[in-house]
Amino acid sequence: MTPIPSDHIVKSYDEERHRLLDETLRMGELAATQLEAALAVVADRDNVAAARIVAADKAIDRLEQDISQDVMKLALRGPMARDLREILVAIRITSDIERIGDYAANVAKRSTALNLAPPLPQIGGLQAIGRLAVAQLRDVLTAYRDSDIDAARRVRDSDVAIDTAYTALFRELLTHMMEDPRAITPCTHLLFMAKNIERIGDHATNIAENVWFLVHGEDDLPPREKRDNSSTLAPDADTGAHPD
Repeated sequence: MTPIPSDHIVKSYDEERHRLLDETLRMGELAATQLEAALAVVADRDNVAAARIVAADKAIDRLEQDISQDVMKLALRGPMARDLREILVAIRITSDIERIGDYAANVAKRSTALNLAPPLPQIGGLQAIGRLAVAQLRDVLTAYRDSDIDAARRVRDSDVAIDTAYTALFRELLTHMMEDPRAITPCTHLLFMAKNIERIGDHATNIAENVWFLVHGEDDLPPREKRDNSSTLAPDADTGAHPD
């Protein structure tokens, strides 16, 4: 049997690594597009489009499964330390992206319940948080593509803006529910949607931290600031006004 030249093996391995990166980035962009579409159906009160978004989440799930298979192939090649980090990071990041896709689908799904009530003025606040999350996700995907730790740290630091906006919207909705009990149900839906988006920001932050790990290994990142203070706002558990 003729042995395979080592340069051919290296080239094949590099091609698989690049394909893994491309697939992960494609999965991330699909999740970002899903989130944008979910925000659009909330604004447009479009139940038909919301159903399409929920169904499209399966595409992200399939991509995660495909990437998992590619990761296994790479792992069986006996990678070196840096390559092992790439494999571990790919597993972590695709898991974060899959959760982001789930949260985007949840926003679309809950929008159909929200549409049973008159439009809330606070929807504008939800849109603002959503735009921050979309930008954060796309920025962190670029940082991952380029192994850019400075860009990753900026994304990580920017999560405080989402936390701050979420806490402000939480306060506003809580006040609205206290002033008008008829608004409790639609405001609760909006609270859960806002929490979904806030968690998308947390997953984007996880991706940023994995970019740091990819480049620096176990070296610790400095602590990051958190400004989600909604847990300190005396919620009424019976109303569901404090989504977890």
